[in-house]
Amino acid sequence: MAGRPVLRRCVACRTLRDRRELWRVVRQAEGGVVLDQGMGRSAYLCPQLSCLEEARKRRRLQRALRCPLDERLLDVLMQRLSNEALRPTPP
Repeated sequence: MAGRPVLRRCVACRTLRDRRELWRVVRQAEGGVVLDQGMGRSAYLCPQLSCLEEARKRRRLQRALRCPLDERLLDVLMQRLSNEALRPTPP
């Protein structure tokens, strides 16, 4: 069981992927929504423009987390996506 990947489903495209390949958005118990850290209700999203746009358009993260979501968080995810696109790929 040690080498077995832990699968999670993207809230936008509904694809099952290894959780290390997805962005994690967490609603914390004390309030607030954070990325990739903490404990609480989580939703996962593929790091792709199509999934981010789908999640924004259809409010998929808000539904999965069962709370309102600040647009700034989606802007942070968009910025993270553009930063990853600019990062050179290792040989």
